[in-house]
Amino acid sequence: MTRKLYTGPIVDLTFDGDVCQHAGECVRGMPAVFNVHARPWANPEAANTPDLAALLREVIGRCPSGALQVAEHQAA
Repeated sequence: MTRKLYTGPIVDLTFDGDVCQHAGECVRGMPAVFNVHARPWANPEAANTPDLAALLREVIGRCPSGALQVAEHQAA
């Protein structure tokens, strides 16, 4: 599987299902963004304020496998 990009208004994230350990840190940490019953299952559009974007960065940082990574927007 290749790393997939999910785009949000402040911060993007990437996910590689091949390395995911399914620890659930993401779902427990920010269920408004990570919902395994929704499609797409990762929706960084829900992190639409600076505080929520900061929380998303923190939650992604807790991913034990590195399957989730922050993809910061490039400065214009």
